[in-house]
Amino acid sequence: MKKDNQTLKIIVYTILILYSLLTLFPFAWSILTSFKSTAEIAGGGTFFPETVSTSGWQTLFDSQYTTWVRNSLVVALITTVLNVIFNTMAGYAFARIDFFGRKFLFSLMLLLIMIPAQVTMIPLYIVVSNLNLINTHWSIILTSMINIAYIFMMRQFFINFPKEVEEAASMDGLSTLGIFFKIVLPNAKPALATQAIFIFMGVWNEFMRPLLFISSPDLYMLTQGLNALSNQFRNITAWDIIMAGAIFSVIPIFMLFIFLNKYFIAANDRSVGGK
Repeated sequence: MKKDNQTLKIIVYTILILYSLLTLFPFAWSILTSFKSTAEIAGGGTFFPETVSTSGWQTLFDSQYTTWVRNSLVVALITTVLNVIFNTMAGYAFARIDFFGRKFLFSLMLLLIMIPAQVTMIPLYIVVSNLNLINTHWSIILTSMINIAYIFMMRQFFINFPKEVEEAASMDGLSTLGIFFKIVLPNAKPALATQAIFIFMGVWNEFMRPLLFISSPDLYMLTQGLNALSNQFRNITAWDIIMAGAIFSVIPIFMLFIFLNKYFIAANDRSVGGK
C-alpha cells in the first residue's frame, strides 16, 4: 500500500513538473527572443540566440517606455484602490443592509455582466467626451473604478461572514460603518487581496480603453505605447522590442503578487475548505 502511494505521488509530481515546464516555455521564449537580432528572429533561428543582441532593449528605453510604465502604474494603482473601496462597500451593502429594491438592483447588476464590453464602448465614449475627459487618465480611471463581478464576489464573502461577530460588535455600541471598518474589513484581507491582484492586472493589461480615450503619446498606457512603438517598424514585426517590453512589464504584477501572495493563498484555501 505504501509503495502504491509512493508511485502515485511520483506520477503526480512528474505531471505537475511537465505542466510547469510547458507553461514556462512561452515566458522563456520571450526572454530569449528579446536578446535576438531582428534578422535572426525573421530567419526562424534556434530557441537560444546565436548572437546576443541588446538592440531591442536599447530601442525600448530610447523611447518613452518609462513614461508609459509610470502612466500605467499610476492609473492601475488609483483604479485598484477605488475598486477595492467601492466594490467592497457595495458587496457589504447587498449582503447585510436591507434597503428598498435591493434584490432588483442586484439582479439588474447580474444582467449587466452579460452585456459585452464592446457594446458599451460608443456610449461610454460619448459620456466621457461630454465630461471633457478625453485624452486624460481620468477617462480610464472613472470608467473602470467599479466592477460588478467583484461586487458579487464581495457580497458572497460577506454572506458567509459570521453574523454573530457583527451582532456582538453592534451590542458593544459600534455603528454600521464602525462594524464595517473595524470588524469586517480586517477579516476580509484574503478577499480584498484577491480582488486587488486581478483588478490591477486587468487595468495594467488594458488596451481597448486607452486606445479609445488616449491620443497623446505622453499619456499613453503601456500596452498602447508598445503597440505604437512596434508600428514604427512597418516592414517587419519588431519582436525583440515587443518581447523586451513585455518581459519588463511583468515586474510590477510579479511584485504585487509577492506582496499579496499570503492573502491570495489564504483566500483559495478558504474557498477549497468551504467546498
